Amino acid sequence: MPYIEPEALQEARSMDLLTWLRMNEPNNLVHVSGNTFCTAEHDSLKISNGKWYWFSRGIGGVSALDYLIKVKEIPLPQAVQMIAGSAEVNYKIPYQRTEAKQPRKLLIPELERYPVRAKNYLRSRGISPQVIDYGLSHSLIFETKDYHNVMFVGYDSEGRARYAALRGTGSAYKGEVTGSDKHYSFSICESSHPKELHLFEAAIDLLSYATLEEVNGRDWRQDALLSLAGVFAAKRSNVVPVALQTFLAGHPDIKVIHLHLDNDEVGRGAAEGIMNGLGDRYQVLNEPPETGKDVNEHLMNRIRNTRRKEVPER
Repeated sequence: MPYIEPEALQEARSMDLLTWLRMNEPNNLVHVSGNTFCTAEHDSLKISNGKWYWFSRGIGGVSALDYLIKVKEIPLPQAVQMIAGSAEVNYKIPYQRTEAKQPRKLLIPELERYPVRAKNYLRSRGISPQVIDYGLSHSLIFETKDYHNVMFVGYDSEGRARYAALRGTGSAYKGEVTGSDKHYSFSICESSHPKELHLFEAAIDLLSYATLEEVNGRDWRQDALLSLAGVFAAKRSNVVPVALQTFLAGHPDIKVIHLHLDNDEVGRGAAEGIMNGLGDRYQVLNEPPETGKDVNEHLMNRIRNTRRKEVPER
């Protein structure tokens, strides 16, 4: 087993589960009442007063490390690394005692052969048929068979599926497929050497931007598009999301980053953190949606306004 510095282990144990979920799995966190939360994956797993307990399994703990080991069944060294990467804990594992880190196994659910509900849902959110067909034909968008969720898949540089976000087609459900690695979020990039990157909080916002570009007569595939699977309120002023770090490392020709994050406190804070963290190396442009909370809401507002103008006066 890889050697772990005692300081790193202590830092990892100090991360509580509620903070971990807010930072890394915000779509998996559900507010129950008061200061009690549960997870979207396991509604019997309750989090309260710095502790958590999974009632259906009879196990619990006091830290995010306990959760990753007992619930996610992630080995201790990898769990420590995950928490360290999230909290940016500084520690080193001696080179001679490390082992090659194996990618997390993404447990893709059984898929629907004819993704009718996924198409209908995306159309109801204003996404154009051309953008939807692109996502389906390029194995970026799927529909799960059991619950008919829309699934947005992210790939690594070798074309392996490493991340998958889920969105309910008949409910407000949001989640992630077990084994998802936030370093590889949902993205579209046709060019092997893109110069500009457009950044979004969620896959639906990315697709909404592509639709808006299509409506405006512009080719939305000329630049790289990346979603972050949500953002969180950072305690420091220069936090750069891991998905963005990974994407930039794999696309060294990018010079300009366009931030299309949400018009709320968390989104504005995340944009500021990215600008502070990358402003010395990239041209970072803060371009939030012109109307609404997010890019999809802006798209829907535009569609509604267009329809009103098309209605003839009586």
